[in-house]
Amino acid sequence: MTSPENRRPGSGRRAHRDRHGRGLRGRLVPATVPLARTKAEIFDDLVLDTVESLERRFAKELAGVEFAVEDVPPDLNVYDSDVLEDGEVPLARLLPGRPGRQEAPPRIVLYRRPLEFRAMDREDLADLVHDVIIEQVANLLGVDPDELS
Repeated sequence: MTSPENRRPGSGRRAHRDRHGRGLRGRLVPATVPLARTKAEIFDDLVLDTVESLERRFAKELAGVEFAVEDVPPDLNVYDSDVLEDGEVPLARLLPGRPGRQEAPPRIVLYRRPLEFRAMDREDLADLVHDVIIEQVANLLGVDPDELS
Protein backbone atom coordinates (compact mmCIF):
# COMPACT_ATOMS: atom_id res chain seq x y z
CA MET A 1 0.00 0.00 0.00
CA THR A 2 1.32 3.41 -0.90
CA SER A 3 1.40 6.28 1.52
CA PRO A 4 -0.27 9.58 0.59
CA GLU A 5 3.15 11.21 0.11
CA ASN A 6 4.23 8.57 -2.47
CA ARG A 7 0.95 8.60 -4.40
CA ARG A 8 1.16 10.19 -7.82
CA PRO A 9 -0.86 13.43 -8.04
CA GLY A 10 -2.74 12.44 -11.22
CA SER A 11 -3.52 8.85 -10.31
CA GLY A 12 -7.27 9.55 -10.19
CA ARG A 13 -7.88 7.37 -7.15
CA ARG A 14 -10.01 8.91 -4.47
CA ALA A 15 -9.35 8.00 -0.92
CA HIS A 16 -12.36 6.17 0.47
CA ARG A 17 -13.07 4.36 3.63
CA ASP A 18 -12.76 0.61 3.30
CA ARG A 19 -12.75 -0.52 6.87
CA HIS A 20 -10.79 -3.72 7.49
CA GLY A 21 -10.67 -4.51 3.78
CA ARG A 22 -14.29 -5.70 3.66
CA GLY A 23 -15.51 -3.27 1.02
CA LEU A 24 -17.80 -0.30 1.23
CA ARG A 25 -20.93 -0.47 3.29
CA GLY A 26 -24.22 -0.65 1.49
CA ARG A 27 -27.70 -2.10 1.63
CA LEU A 28 -27.95 -5.46 3.32
CA VAL A 29 -31.08 -6.40 1.40
CA PRO A 30 -31.72 -5.76 -2.30
CA ALA A 31 -34.38 -3.11 -2.96
CA THR A 32 -36.58 -5.64 -4.78
CA VAL A 33 -37.02 -7.84 -1.70
CA PRO A 34 -40.09 -7.07 0.49
CA LEU A 35 -37.86 -6.89 3.57
CA ALA A 36 -36.33 -3.70 2.15
CA ARG A 37 -39.60 -1.77 2.42
CA THR A 38 -39.87 0.78 5.20
CA LYS A 39 -42.77 0.99 7.65
CA ALA A 40 -43.96 4.15 5.93
CA GLU A 41 -44.03 2.44 2.52
CA ILE A 42 -45.93 -0.53 3.94
CA PHE A 43 -48.42 1.82 5.60
CA ASP A 44 -48.90 3.75 2.33
CA ASP A 45 -49.64 0.47 0.55
CA LEU A 46 -52.29 -0.42 3.14
CA VAL A 47 -53.94 2.97 2.63
CA LEU A 48 -53.81 2.61 -1.16
CA ASP A 49 -55.37 -0.85 -1.03
CA THR A 50 -58.37 0.40 0.94
CA VAL A 51 -58.75 3.59 -1.09
CA GLU A 52 -58.59 1.72 -4.40
CA SER A 53 -61.26 -0.75 -3.30
CA LEU A 54 -63.50 2.13 -2.22
CA GLU A 55 -62.90 4.07 -5.43
CA ARG A 56 -63.90 1.05 -7.52
CA ARG A 57 -67.28 0.92 -5.75
CA PHE A 58 -67.86 4.65 -5.18
CA ALA A 59 -65.99 6.32 -8.05
CA LYS A 60 -68.49 9.14 -8.50
CA GLU A 61 -68.74 10.06 -4.80
CA LEU A 62 -64.96 9.96 -4.22
CA ALA A 63 -63.93 11.64 -7.47
CA GLY A 64 -62.41 14.77 -5.90
CA VAL A 65 -61.37 13.40 -2.52
CA GLU A 66 -57.67 13.46 -1.63
CA PHE A 67 -56.11 10.96 0.76
CA ALA A 68 -52.91 11.77 2.63
CA VAL A 69 -50.67 10.23 5.26
CA GLU A 70 -48.75 12.18 7.88
CA ASP A 71 -46.43 10.68 10.45
CA VAL A 72 -47.93 12.40 13.49
CA PRO A 73 -50.87 14.73 14.10
CA PRO A 74 -50.23 18.45 14.43
CA ASP A 75 -49.91 19.93 17.90
CA LEU A 76 -53.34 21.36 18.68
CA ASN A 77 -54.93 21.91 22.07
CA VAL A 78 -58.47 21.12 20.94
CA TYR A 79 -59.54 19.02 18.00
CA ASP A 80 -62.75 19.68 16.09
CA SER A 81 -65.39 17.11 15.28
CA ASP A 82 -63.59 16.35 12.00
CA VAL A 83 -60.90 14.39 13.88
CA LEU A 84 -61.24 10.68 14.64
CA GLU A 85 -59.65 10.15 18.05
CA ASP A 86 -58.73 7.25 20.26
CA GLY A 87 -58.81 8.78 23.70
CA GLU A 88 -56.82 11.98 23.33
CA VAL A 89 -54.76 10.88 20.31
CA PRO A 90 -55.98 11.71 16.79
CA LEU A 91 -55.89 8.84 14.30
CA ALA A 92 -57.26 10.63 11.22
CA ARG A 93 -58.77 13.91 10.14
CA LEU A 94 -61.40 14.86 7.59
CA LEU A 95 -60.89 18.25 5.99
CA PRO A 96 -64.08 19.04 4.08
CA GLY A 97 -63.75 20.95 0.82
CA ARG A 98 -63.81 24.74 0.91
CA PRO A 99 -65.77 26.37 -1.87
CA GLY A 100 -64.73 29.86 -2.90
CA ARG A 101 -61.92 31.51 -4.80
CA GLN A 102 -59.37 28.90 -3.81
CA GLU A 103 -61.53 25.82 -3.92
CA ALA A 104 -59.92 23.02 -1.94
CA PRO A 105 -61.08 19.43 -2.43
CA PRO A 106 -62.09 17.30 0.55
CA ARG A 107 -59.10 15.62 2.15
CA ILE A 108 -58.74 12.68 4.52
CA VAL A 109 -55.48 12.59 6.46
CA LEU A 110 -54.34 9.47 8.33
CA TYR A 111 -51.71 9.69 11.06
CA ARG A 112 -49.32 6.78 10.63
CA ARG A 113 -47.52 6.58 13.98
CA PRO A 114 -50.63 6.54 16.24
CA LEU A 115 -52.21 3.87 14.04
CA GLU A 116 -49.06 1.73 14.01
CA PHE A 117 -48.79 2.06 17.78
CA ARG A 118 -52.28 0.61 18.27
CA ALA A 119 -51.79 -2.37 15.96
CA MET A 120 -50.44 -5.68 17.23
CA ASP A 121 -49.16 -6.89 13.84
CA ARG A 122 -49.40 -6.12 10.12
CA GLU A 123 -52.83 -7.74 9.72
CA ASP A 124 -54.20 -5.79 12.67
CA LEU A 125 -52.75 -2.60 11.16
CA ALA A 126 -54.42 -3.36 7.82
CA ASP A 127 -57.78 -3.82 9.58
CA LEU A 128 -57.33 -0.66 11.61
CA VAL A 129 -56.39 1.42 8.55
CA HIS A 130 -59.39 0.01 6.68
CA ASP A 131 -61.76 0.84 9.56
CA VAL A 132 -60.43 4.38 9.96
CA ILE A 133 -60.71 5.14 6.25
CA ILE A 134 -64.23 3.69 6.12
CA GLU A 135 -65.21 5.85 9.12
CA GLN A 136 -63.82 9.03 7.56
CA VAL A 137 -65.35 8.37 4.12
CA ALA A 138 -68.71 7.65 5.78
CA ASN A 139 -68.48 10.97 7.63
CA LEU A 140 -67.65 12.75 4.38
CA LEU A 141 -70.52 11.17 2.45
CA GLY A 142 -72.97 11.37 5.34
CA VAL A 143 -73.73 7.65 5.37
CA ASP A 144 -73.50 4.84 7.89
CA PRO A 145 -70.04 3.15 7.89
CA ASP A 146 -71.75 -0.26 7.59
CA GLU A 147 -73.00 0.76 4.13
CA LEU A 148 -69.41 1.16 2.90
CA SER A 149 -67.95 -2.04 4.35
